[in-house]
Amino acid sequence: MLSQMIAKKPIVSHFIWPVIFILCVSATALGIQIGYDSLVFSMTYVCLGLLLWQLERVIPFEQSWLQNDGQMWPDFLHTLFSKLFAYYVTVSVASLGLLDLFKVWDHFWPHHWPLFFQVGLGLVIAEFGFYWAHRISHEWPPMWRFHSVHHSVTRLWFFNTGRFHLGDTLRSMACSLPLMFIVGAPQIVFTWVGAITAIIGLLTHCNIEMRNSSINWLFNTPNLHRWHHSKNAVEGNTNYGENLMLWDWLFGTYYNSHIRPPAEIGIKEQIPTHYLGQVLVPFEWEKYRIKTPRHYN
Repeated sequence: MLSQMIAKKPIVSHFIWPVIFILCVSATALGIQIGYDSLVFSMTYVCLGLLLWQLERVIPFEQSWLQNDGQMWPDFLHTLFSKLFAYYVTVSVASLGLLDLFKVWDHFWPHHWPLFFQVGLGLVIAEFGFYWAHRISHEWPPMWRFHSVHHSVTRLWFFNTGRFHLGDTLRSMACSLPLMFIVGAPQIVFTWVGAITAIIGLLTHCNIEMRNSSINWLFNTPNLHRWHHSKNAVEGNTNYGENLMLWDWLFGTYYNSHIRPPAEIGIKEQIPTHYLGQVLVPFEWEKYRIKTPRHYN
């Protein structure tokens, strides 16, 4: 029924992303208001995953990506030890008051601003770190060893959102969180940035027919991220933003096209299919690296 509706009225597909995003943000806000932010966010995250799982089967963007690639267990374990680890470390560090140890320019932070604008500023600052951490992971071979685990997927769907080597996740956190520490961002901003990053991450990787022509200008979306996973370096070494596309615009790495992105994605290196092997990839790179160096830009 839903697939027929979208086929007849494509405008419906323009609202899927913003509606889901607003619902998740609203649920997170409720959790923060009643003092159960971590619990409510966890429930929201699980519900979002279940919703995307169903929508992927009803209105998939790429039919071939519905086929099992045998990577569910590795994807799950990477998510468990990487993505969720990053979120809870962020929240824990903030709640323990450790932020005060890193505040250098505390006077810089506009505490008098409405929370909405403080969170927006936090996203912009954190995104600068996310952007360069991600870009370096593509352009600097030692970091590509870790990031290659994420790009080794042959299909995109909500379940491999968290398929990141723990070293890759730590790299991203180390480049983004200290920026907010230094300028004195309050705990609530850290909580919001962590939650929004997790929500957009699931939406970005989902295999759902979404038409986000307007949203593409501001947020990272499935439309943009599918180009990022292209085997073609001209297409793949773009759209590094985690949440926002601001820094891609400013540094010239934004990419979008009216043609359909490639269904065949992945990398040239032969990454192990089991979790432990993927964890060891960066330390046994000579087994997997390609003879011709991967050239970026």
